[in-house]
Amino acid sequence: MTHITGRGGYPVTTGGRWLLTGWSLFLLGGFALAFMLTPNPRGFGTHESLGLPPCTFRALFGIPCPSCGMTTCFSHLMHGNVIPAFRANAGGVLLAAVCAVQVPWCWWSAYRGRLAGVSEPARFLAWLAGGIAGVCFVNWILQLIL
Repeated sequence: MTHITGRGGYPVTTGGRWLLTGWSLFLLGGFALAFMLTPNPRGFGTHESLGLPPCTFRALFGIPCPSCGMTTCFSHLMHGNVIPAFRANAGGVLLAAVCAVQVPWCWWSAYRGRLAGVSEPARFLAWLAGGIAGVCFVNWILQLIL
């Protein structure tokens, strides 16, 4: 367990500050790209408009993969269409919310030189990734049985 004293939060080096800033800009670029895309009416396949191939998992097994509909979900959200975003991939809605919160969090953490509200980064990241993966898995199972 990491013990943090002083102002709170895990300390960040100068390189870490640059990484946080770069990550926030990457996320903003992803949101901008999602805004520029037109959501595919099928509820999946929006990524194909970027020249990417169709989902290999779907092509091989004839069923959607756990992340099918993520790009469509993000695009719907960037156009203010929350219900179609949930239909495309509920895990994507959670991921988009986490990404949106990360932008100001990264800036604040970079400014302070400490990860705001995070004293144990590895544990925090494991819980966050596990939670998002869990929602995506449940969403996937529901897509398969409904």
